[in-house]
Amino acid sequence: DADFPLANLPFGVFSCGRRGPRCATAIGDYAVDLAALAHAGLLSGLPFDARAVFSRPALNAFMSLPRPAWRATRARLTELLAAGEDGSLQQDDSLRDAALRPLSEVTMHLPADIGDYTDFYSSREHATNVGIMFRGKD
Repeated sequence: DADFPLANLPFGVFSCGRRGPRCATAIGDYAVDLAALAHAGLLSGLPFDARAVFSRPALNAFMSLPRPAWRATRARLTELLAAGEDGSLQQDDSLRDAALRPLSEVTMHLPADIGDYTDFYSSREHATNVGIMFRGKD
């Protein structure tokens, strides 16, 4: 019933309270602070420095990793968030409070730092519109 079940863990960037933007995923109605999980050592088995990658205010470092790193991250998050699997979040109240925030209490941010280039030819509609701008409708 939720938009974000275990089979659909999106990645994004959020902030809450006085802490700055950081990387997250969502499960149900909660944002999951990936930096908090990494700092607690729960992502230490991943093939990259999760603390460094997920403490950033954008997903660029994560997006630049190869697909096996993405798959490993998704698999580890599924382990952590599945009921009865890894009990870390279920048993540690302070970790749960640090890592899980109701989506209604967070501010979502642009998930990536975007450069100054836009590819207007990425779709047929954009290419047509750009062509009309330069050549007219005829």
